[in-house]
Amino acid sequence: MAILEGRLDTSASLEAQKDLAPLKDCDGRDVVLDCTGLEYIASSGLRIFLGILQVAKPKGSRVIIKGGNDYLREVFTMTGFYKLFEIE
Repeated sequence: MAILEGRLDTSASLEAQKDLAPLKDCDGRDVVLDCTGLEYIASSGLRIFLGILQVAKPKGSRVIIKGGNDYLREVFTMTGFYKLFEIE
């Protein structure tokens, strides 16, 4: 599980990508992204989420997004990500 907080924007995305890279070694285990404390996500952050999904899904893993404020739900709805990820 990864806990995301604050802003996942362009300036934070490089570090976040490095920090979240181990999640790609999921080997059939579910990947949980806890976005309860995430205030903002930019397209660079969405690409990170998509990259995790693209690696995890063929391995039989689910990518689950927990929490999230109204802004994040709106972004996921507008981008169609709510159809790609399991959102709790």
